Amino acid sequence: MKKWWKEAATKRRLRHCESGFTLMELLIVMAVILILMLVAIPSMLNVTIQAHETSALASLRAIQAAEVQYQTNFPANGFACSLSALGGSASSGAPTAQGAQMLQSTLAQGQKDGYTFNITNCTKTTGTNNQDMFTSYEVTAVPQTVGRTGHRGFCMDMSGEIKADMAGGTNCTVPIS
Repeated sequence: MKKWWKEAATKRRLRHCESGFTLMELLIVMAVILILMLVAIPSMLNVTIQAHETSALASLRAIQAAEVQYQTNFPANGFACSLSALGGSASSGAPTAQGAQMLQSTLAQGQKDGYTFNITNCTKTTGTNNQDMFTSYEVTAVPQTVGRTGHRGFCMDMSGEIKADMAGGTNCTVPIS
């Protein structure tokens, strides 16, 4: 009888050890995971916003380069006053003043990496053959959602100088070096 009692006690101990984690242990693990998530998510959002802002600055520089190339290729038109004029598809034939094929399609459509791009403040003069010619422009890049896709708005004029609006708009006053 003693042998039977020892076997039953051993089985109970084994079953107790095999039963898994206690509710308290699971709650502690869940609390630790929750704390880690609360620390990691804002950091991840800030890294994403920084990446979007860096991409916006690179896109402004690409637009500047495309504008200089556009002015060289189409001197009678001066600068392009729309992103679509700088874009275009190579499958549509040779580049034209309305589709110069100098920007990637996403940027030419005005949206890229959480920012909206636009060419504004174009100064128009009449050229030699009574053709309108744009002699200046400004490019703007604003976050699609301030605080989620970017914090700052950016502006660049035809000289290539980039300034920032810390509120995320187009009132750019802070030079970017």
